[in-house]
Amino acid sequence: MNSPSQQPSTQFLTLEESAKVDGALLSSSEKFLTRLTISSLQLLKHIAQEYGVDVENLTPEQIIAWFEKDGKIRREQGIDAAYLKW
Repeated sequence: MNSPSQQPSTQFLTLEESAKVDGALLSSSEKFLTRLTISSLQLLKHIAQEYGVDVENLTPEQIIAWFEKDGKIRREQGIDAAYLKW
């Protein structure tokens, strides 16, 4: 569940998606990779939206810059100010 300070957008895997992965005929490691991939897609969509580009047009440089920016926000303003809550 999200804490009160956590934005709904930082929930990368919905309960429905998680249940579908759980029900899939996959090994534990395959389920982990599937969850990671779905979560990564959601994050890439967010990053693309911030840059105003389609996901397929994101560059590695843009992704790296976005992580640097989010990390700087986390370090300087605290975890609640950053997009990623870790």
